[in-house]
Amino acid sequence: MTEPAAPPFTPLREDWSTAVAIVAHPDDMEYGAAAAVARWTDQGKNVVYVMVTSGEAGIDGMHPDEARPLREAEQVASAAVVGVDVVEFLGFPDGVLEYGLPLRREVARVVRRHRPDIVITGNWRETYGGTVPNQADHIAVGRAVLDGVRDAGNRWVFRELAESESLEPWNGVREIWAAGSPDAGHAVDTTDTFARGVASLEAHAAYLAGLGGGDMADAGEWLEGFARGAGTRLGTRFAASFEVVPLSFG
Repeated sequence: MTEPAAPPFTPLREDWSTAVAIVAHPDDMEYGAAAAVARWTDQGKNVVYVMVTSGEAGIDGMHPDEARPLREAEQVASAAVVGVDVVEFLGFPDGVLEYGLPLRREVARVVRRHRPDIVITGNWRETYGGTVPNQADHIAVGRAVLDGVRDAGNRWVFRELAESESLEPWNGVREIWAAGSPDAGHAVDTTDTFARGVASLEAHAAYLAGLGGGDMADAGEWLEGFARGAGTRLGTRFAASFEVVPLSFG
């Protein structure tokens, strides 16, 4: 008995001008979403990257003090490939992130500063769609983004942001988009920008080398498999998929 075909993806809305991507680590955006970012910056949209950590615990053979500046530099170079000029690092410790008020507060602070239409994050689900568990930092950041974006619009949550930092509430985020989610129902055509997405991942040369081989170390092959699958469901050659969380009942 054959399994039923996966339902088609709905195209993502593109009637927006500013997005902020808030993810746990350098390289998180590059494993699937960077080609979409290249499409959007080509359209003249403004996209800002915010890394909660600097990925300093991500290379087994390199001490975190050495890895931190290297991974930050690779992320800045990677972002430039897809047209992102602003990359911020929040400085939380890599590998031991915890969901809680400090992380929610920082998300709210970022959203109030940048005042985006769309917030992009990574998969916060328990798995990637099978039995392999998601990484703890991804889950913590994704959950904090879900709550921190709403906190950003409430004057009486984290009152110090307005009272001490002059960061007024921002209720302008329309949707939160989670890249790489197993519950994705939307996608965007990345056929024309797929190669730049690959190049942006390849810019993380030290990180990829530190993986010591394996599927994830082959940027082109790894990304093509997912992009083709998503493209099939969107009706294009390549696509990037996202879970969409609307922030209103309308």
